Order: sequence, then structure tokens, then C-alpha cells
Amino acid sequence: MKKLDETLTMLKDLTDAKGIPGNEREVRDVMKKYITNYSDEVVTDNLGSLIAKKVGQENGPKIMIAGHLDEVGFMVTQIDDKGFIRFQTVGGWWSQVMLAQRVTIVTKKGDVTGVIGSKPPHILPPEARKKPVDIKDMFIDVGASSREEAMEFGVKPGDQIVPYFEFTVMNNEKMLLAKAWDNRIGCAIAIDVLKNLKDTDHPNIVYGVGTVQEEVGLRGARTSANLIQPDIAFGVDVGIAGDTPGISEKEAASKMGHGPQIILYDASMVSHKGLRDLVTDTADELNIPYQFDAIAGGGTDSGAIHISANGVPALSITIATRYIHSHAAMLHRDDYEHAVKLITEVVKRLDRDTVNKITFE
Repeated sequence: MKKLDETLTMLKDLTDAKGIPGNEREVRDVMKKYITNYSDEVVTDNLGSLIAKKVGQENGPKIMIAGHLDEVGFMVTQIDDKGFIRFQTVGGWWSQVMLAQRVTIVTKKGDVTGVIGSKPPHILPPEARKKPVDIKDMFIDVGASSREEAMEFGVKPGDQIVPYFEFTVMNNEKMLLAKAWDNRIGCAIAIDVLKNLKDTDHPNIVYGVGTVQEEVGLRGARTSANLIQPDIAFGVDVGIAGDTPGISEKEAASKMGHGPQIILYDASMVSHKGLRDLVTDTADELNIPYQFDAIAGGGTDSGAIHISANGVPALSITIATRYIHSHAAMLHRDDYEHAVKLITEVVKRLDRDTVNKITFE
């Protein structure tokens, strides 16, 4: 394996960590380890979201930068008498990317390896072979011969099941392959923005946040925003990369390596025009590349944050990523670094007057 620099080591630690919605502790511990060095105070809300506070100006506006800790995965619901695991998806899955994939069941006794199985095609009638297998007909095989043996391994209903994949730097070293880019990349951006602000004067209080349970309804974004009560918020997440075969520009125009995506519209939010203009003006001034996107379905933490308290001007900034909600997703390191730079520079401009102008014009 290629030697990893400081940034890649952090990205590996974040993506290798296991954490489906409601089970984010391991990921939270990794984020806390990195972000504590750049924070004045780190707290957790009652649902489990991590909130790192960095004070520039004590009475300045409050700026929230939120990535989510959780990844899509599964949960054990039943163990049958032959030792096969029935499961529930947690977050959105497409059945075609699941079969024959390796998973890790996290138990009190330790990690248990399994593989997602189904009835073999060799014994299916020709018509059935042409159809994707329904998720309800899949199971997880942990090599147990009975329910009792599976339980001896430590498996029990409610345990989280996480895709297994190791962080990989591709031959083109800008291309990074990992599970859970959705949304450990957002957590990493929050960490690195606070790192960039460590020894600088910024006219506000910045909160780097790792939210919980985004994949099941933006839940931790709501609780953490209630705790912080921000004046401005950025949801940092992954977006759709439209640069693979078969996708038209009309369906998805963004390309990996062409800069962070400024989300104009998604199912959870119409982005705040004043904040959007400040971000794109800053990018233009500093020659930071970016691209626009609009997503008719889906949303990000911004969707919950912008309607918290009495309303928060918010914007989603995302990283074009291939193959999200599968075992292995791919993104471009330059997009990550440009997003960190852009958000850092915008934060430096968000003094009280600028925030008031954005909010009340």
C-alpha cells in the first residue's frame, strides 16, 4: 500500500470506522480525536452529534459547518434456525449493489464477518434470473450452522451491519476509493476548516459538527442546530458525479476534479440566494473552481438546519462522488481541498454586518 500523508491517514481513519444511523460512536470518536486539536470546546448533544466550537470573536455570528457521521448499512432483525441472518436496510440501498458483498456485524463480542447471499441463479427458472433479487429475499451468511452458533459468535437482533471495504488510493493518486464517503468527507472538511482557522482571526464563532442519523431523516442536524442556534449554516456532503458512461449532462452535469458543487435546489431545501452569492463571489475572486448542481430527489443536513429555530440561511456544498450508497465510492482529492479552502475563506468574511446583510436583505 502507498504511504499515506497526514490528510490521507485522517480520511482512512474516518472511512474505515463503522457507524450506521444510531450507532455512530466509533466514527464520533475518530472525528473527536482529530477536531479536538483545533477547538476550544467539544460537546455531544443528547442524540450523539459531535459539536466542536472554535471562537474567533466572542460576540460574532455563529457559523455551523455540518457533515454527518453515519453511513448507510443494515441491522440484524432475526436469526433463523439454520444460523442465517435476516436484516433491515438502514438508509437507502439499491438491491443490485448488495449481493455477494462482504459485511461486518458489530457485536458485543467483537466483529463478525458475513456475506450477503440469496438463492443461487442455477436453480432459478430463466425468467426469475433476469430480475434483480429483492432485498427481502437476501440474507447474511456468517458461517454458522444454527441460531445457537450465530448467537455464540455474539450476533443478536439490533446489531449494526456495516459494508466492508478498505480505503484505497488509486493509481491516479488524486482518486480515492472507500466506503462511507457519504459522508465522512463532510466530517473531514469540517475538521480541516477548523484546522485552517486555528491561528487566524475570524469574526465569528465556528462550529464543526458531525451529525447523527442523516441517512434516516436528517435527525441529528435538527438536534445539533437546536443546541447551537446558528446564524449561518453549511451542510457539507457528497453529490452526484455525472462523468461515468451512460449519464447525460441533463441528468447530472458535475465532473470529478472540477471543484465542489454548489447546490441550488434539492428536495429538502431551496438554497439561500444571499449566502450562495457570497460563496460564489468568494470563489470567483480567489479562482477556486466550483460547479452548480440541483438534485430533484434527496437532501442534506441543510434541509433540517435551515428550518430550525426562526430560520437559518443555509447552503449545501458537496463533493461529486461516484457509486454512493454502495460498498465502494470514489472521489477526487482536489475537490475536497478546494471545498476546504472555499469554506475557510467564506468563514473569514462572515462578520456580523455581512451576516445581517445576507439575512435581512
